[in-house]
Amino acid sequence: MSGGVTARTPRQARRRALVKTVCYRLSMVAVTVIVAWVVVGDVGDAVSVGLVANLVKTGTYYGYERVWDRISWGLIDA
Repeated sequence: MSGGVTARTPRQARRRALVKTVCYRLSMVAVTVIVAWVVVGDVGDAVSVGLVANLVKTGTYYGYERVWDRISWGLIDA
């Protein structure tokens, strides 16, 4: 690859990345629901927005995390 970016073996297990993703997304569901509730004024609609938006975002974040785990650029080896 060009620019000093090379593929490498992941530094974390897929399970760890998945647990990190789920924990992060659960906290983001709460934030999204609160913001949506303030904007739309209805708890049911806010929960719907929070759940759908975050299901999509969870999948994309997991994939993004896996891609970056294979990029060695910017890492300093101990």
